[in-house]
Amino acid sequence: MSGTVEEIEEHIAAGRPTMLYFSSQPVAMDTVEIEQIQRLKKFKEACQSRGLYQSYDSHSDFKDKFYRHLQLKINENALFETDDDDTTHREIIESRTQLPSLSAEGRALLKEASKDPGGIIIYARYLGGTTIQTNGKNLIPSDERREVAKWEDALAQLNSNGLITDRGYKGEVYEITNLGYQVADMIVL
Repeated sequence: MSGTVEEIEEHIAAGRPTMLYFSSQPVAMDTVEIEQIQRLKKFKEACQSRGLYQSYDSHSDFKDKFYRHLQLKINENALFETDDDDTTHREIIESRTQLPSLSAEGRALLKEASKDPGGIIIYARYLGGTTIQTNGKNLIPSDERREVAKWEDALAQLNSNGLITDRGYKGEVYEITNLGYQVADMIVL
């Protein structure tokens, strides 16, 4: 343990953010050395006087404390501090994700698919017609072949631009991709 203590002390001395967590779960005493427990207790007391550690009772307690403390540490970091007296303007970097050229139907289909909990689009052809469904809706308003062709083209546009990916056996099920979600977020209907 002494090597670990030295590494932690060097880390602290270098001014790096430090967060230590100790479990307060009971330990079977016959599985540990008494000397190690005494050194650990001494180390914990030294850390406690400097406000460096927290104890936790369970995995969920650790998760909650770590998440909260990490947010505080990040907010304290100089990288995220702003100087109100700073008159220089920071350069705004625009997204490198380009909005592909999509038809109105393509944009509507992608936007609606991004709202579907599973990001799924179902394309089905049957004797009674054709449907393109997502988010609980059939997007093809009529069975007129001209209308159906527009929506089939929209599906092909999304697929060819990598905004959706084919997950079905015969092109009947599609799933929105990460790029698809990014582009959908930029679309305003």
